[in-house]
Amino acid sequence: MHNPITLEICANSVASALAAQQGGAYRIELCENLNEAGTTPSYGQILLARKLLNIKIYTLIRPRGGDFLYSDYEFEIMQADVTNCIKAGCDGVVIGLLKKDGSIDKERTGALADQAIKGGLGVTFHRAFDICSDYYQALEDIIDIGCERILTSGGKTTAIEGAGTLAHLVEKAAGRITIMAGSGVNEHNVHDLVRFTGVTEVHTSAKMRNASRMDYHNDHIMMGNRYHDLYTFESTDADRVKTILANANEA
Repeated sequence: MHNPITLEICANSVASALAAQQGGAYRIELCENLNEAGTTPSYGQILLARKLLNIKIYTLIRPRGGDFLYSDYEFEIMQADVTNCIKAGCDGVVIGLLKKDGSIDKERTGALADQAIKGGLGVTFHRAFDICSDYYQALEDIIDIGCERILTSGGKTTAIEGAGTLAHLVEKAAGRITIMAGSGVNEHNVHDLVRFTGVTEVHTSAKMRNASRMDYHNDHIMMGNRYHDLYTFESTDADRVKTILANANEA
């Protein structure tokens, strides 16, 4: 029997964060804009989440969607966001910067990590890892930086597809850093994922699509992404969180 699995929920709102807590999650990654793979939430959202939650809050530090090669202006924004997370009483931040060649930007990732750690925060390196040029060198670089864990799908679109690499990363990490499996994790595959890879932490959004509560609909207009339904939204479902956690711990 293994130790209980740590479940982190990718929470795209305060409502999702509360559902994660209700469902038994150990920690959330607080973010916005899941359709862009997550960006930094507003300071107001961070403050309210901290006010309402008892579980750990790690906030995503990502100023935009797209790649992880950032300008000097974007890096300055990230530094300011880390400062805000310290002020708000977050438990940690989720970061990751790459160089043009796909290697870890140790200098700037390290600077953000040092800033967070000096402020009493933990640090997760996010899925920028999955598009780096050398996973095993990146593993060593991220350990050197001082991160607690790496969120990864094993370099594939989903963690199930990358399960072989995840298992190798767990072996290579050898307890020096936690490998947290994420992307496409759900109640149907988490049991096999945990059993095959040996990961001790799992990351998922456990989200459901919700219908708008509005009575009036204007169906002749679109906003933003033309394929986005203006009258639906996604949020974490507490029952799915409970089921995923239970299935993970049966592995």
